[in-house]
Amino acid sequence: MLQVITGFIAGQEWIFIAIAAGIILFGAKKIPELARTLGKSRMEYEKGKFEAEKELKDLKDKKD
Repeated sequence: MLQVITGFIAGQEWIFIAIAAGIILFGAKKIPELARTLGKSRMEYEKGKFEAEKELKDLKDKKD
């Protein structure tokens, strides 16, 4: 039965379903706050990744 239902829903509709589920679960006021938190988390991840790559490069340069 689930395959029949999911067979009628294409890729783009799942995005709208996910957004609607998020609004229902978290409320419309919490969504921007969650987006900001996700953005900050991603920024910290990228910063850590950059620093790790820099340290690795420095170690390789020091070894040579």
